[in-house]
Amino acid sequence: MTYPRSHLIDPDGGYYHINSRCVRRAFLCGDDELTNRNFDHRRAWIEKRIISLSEIFAIDVLGYAIMTACAEYPWLLSH
Repeated sequence: MTYPRSHLIDPDGGYYHINSRCVRRAFLCGDDELTNRNFDHRRAWIEKRIISLSEIFAIDVLGYAIMTACAEYPWLLSH
């Protein structure tokens, strides 16, 4: 069941752990053994994007991990 964001996010701020996953054998970064393609060039793009979006939306990124099939980043929502 889905919930509106107003029920998930505290308007006074808080700590949140975000996880984005790739599906259907899609690779975010690293080597794809099936196609012999390397997607490591995406790591720098994702890092720059996380930093630029955190500045736009007033979010303090506490850390991040960019793995082959997902990206995880805990952040602090400031009000």
